[in-house]
Amino acid sequence: MYLKKVNGPRAVTLPDGTVFSRADLPPPETARWVASRKLAVVRGISLGLISRADAMRTYGLTDEELDGWTHAVKENGLNGLKITFTKNSVQS
Repeated sequence: MYLKKVNGPRAVTLPDGTVFSRADLPPPETARWVASRKLAVVRGISLGLISRADAMRTYGLTDEELDGWTHAVKENGLNGLKITFTKNSVQS
């Protein structure tokens, strides 16, 4: 089996014992950005599996998009990335 040379780790074990790997990142041709795919990119960056610059280049993201996703995850986790999630949802 051939493994492409990459910078950084290929997989990381999370505190709950699960493994998050490069295989958990969305495919480069992703066009439909559901919350779980956005979260995978944010996690991949925070865990060092992919650099911010690589993520932006691979997925065609802007600084503003990625900053928005990161902020939403910090504030509200996966729910913050859902289109139907609003500030009113938090207040209810």
